[in-house]
Amino acid sequence: MLHALCPLLVPLCPLRFREDELMYIIAIIPARYGSTRFPGKALVSIKNKPMIQWVYERTKRSSLINRTIVATDDDRIFNVVKSFGGDVVMTAENHPTGTDRIAEVARGIDCNLVVNVQGDEPLIKHEMIDQAILPLVNDTSIPMGTLCKKITNREEAVDPNVVKVVFDSEGFALYFSRAPIPWDRERWSGKSTFGDLPLGAAMYKHIGLYVYRREFLLRYASMLQTSLEVTEKLEQLRALEHGYRVKTVVTEYESFGVDIPDDLGKIFHRLKEG
Repeated sequence: MLHALCPLLVPLCPLRFREDELMYIIAIIPARYGSTRFPGKALVSIKNKPMIQWVYERTKRSSLINRTIVATDDDRIFNVVKSFGGDVVMTAENHPTGTDRIAEVARGIDCNLVVNVQGDEPLIKHEMIDQAILPLVNDTSIPMGTLCKKITNREEAVDPNVVKVVFDSEGFALYFSRAPIPWDRERWSGKSTFGDLPLGAAMYKHIGLYVYRREFLLRYASMLQTSLEVTEKLEQLRALEHGYRVKTVVTEYESFGVDIPDDLGKIFHRLKEG
């Protein structure tokens, strides 16, 4: 296992995962200025630091990542990242998704794994990043990995903005949905609205951190959109619909994304709690 082979991992040194082979892992943080619901959120100040700097610095704490890069199409974000000493790359402006943006960067870098860290997760923990990476280090047949966490309150279970995932006995995703899945037939029988559903069977929310094998990422970004992906507006369904497996790791850590200005309150609250 990896921990036995590499107890002390140095971020600037490629990871040796086989006796005759080195693994080089990069993290790419897609950050665009023109967010529909919160324009310029990457630069919003959180305790005197822009949000993108929080994400960048926390990502660099990962013991498995060799290089961390911000991928942006905006001069303002580019200049801010440069100002705090970050590694940043300008990309094309017309990318429809963050995946397309990181694929453009990964196409020009010789690496084994690419980690997609969302630029609106200022409290991301490096432990979560390492948890998502490890399965792809230990099993080279896995093309893509992500994280999930057990849902502990009813509001998240029925909230369509909280994506749910169900997975098989080996941890590979079966489906992602905005609906409450799995459907607890016995407990939810006779309920007329989602608002009436009590928290029943074990449910897991998806955390949008992804790890890709580089070759798969480039192929994935070129795949046509699929019907379920378009219906649910969930890009990860494209991989499942094309027949690829997605390893889903259950984490004990919480994730707090910033989608709208009101979400900053929960970030400040968590930072105050320490």
